[in-house]
Amino acid sequence: MNRTDRLYALVEELRAVAPRPLSATRLAERFEVSVRTIERDIAALQQSGVPIWAERGRTGGYAIDARATLPPLNLEADEALAVMLALAAAPSAPFAHAGRRARQKLLAAMRPDQVAAAEQLAQRLRLRPPEPHDATVLRAVEAALRDRRVVTLTYTDGHDRRTERTVEVHGLHVHADATYLVGWCRLRDDGRVFRLDRIETIELTDEVAPHRDLDEVLDVPFDTIAP
Repeated sequence: MNRTDRLYALVEELRAVAPRPLSATRLAERFEVSVRTIERDIAALQQSGVPIWAERGRTGGYAIDARATLPPLNLEADEALAVMLALAAAPSAPFAHAGRRARQKLLAAMRPDQVAAAEQLAQRLRLRPPEPHDATVLRAVEAALRDRRVVTLTYTDGHDRRTERTVEVHGLHVHADATYLVGWCRLRDDGRVFRLDRIETIELTDEVAPHRDLDEVLDVPFDTIAP
């Protein structure tokens, strides 16, 4: 998440619990940044006129007027279209449901003339969405990625070999033809990628996956995917 997105998200996070405060520590955990970064972001928002104040004490933190929001987005028609296309191009991709919510927020933040211009451009485009994934598998993959969980799964590879695996989920590799779960396979004790459409069953465990560098985990030959 870049800084601009985080500033908007910070305001919405504070508005969601207003008038109760949220601590800098909790906000830092929520956005996976340092407390110092949160403090700088809050200072920047305050300087721009957003009514955020600090409450001291054991249960203190930062609070905001629930009616506060950031100014509407000022996007050109092609910029807005680019974002909406990215959200609409893969309706069955991981986190597509969150993308649909984001699209509605984007439209709500734009001026009516910007929306109309983007819709006129959209009418001149044709999209070919990929084949949908199994909804149960997709939801489990999303949850595992979001919470960095270890999963157990049943997988059938390209040679019709079926195996049961315990996998640390570390990321996704989105390709034009398929989407792959990137993980550390404990059966092979190595990094592996698993095509989502070949995962037959998947269950989340309560175990949090240890930290691993995603690029190192992903560094596997794609002609030997999950052998």
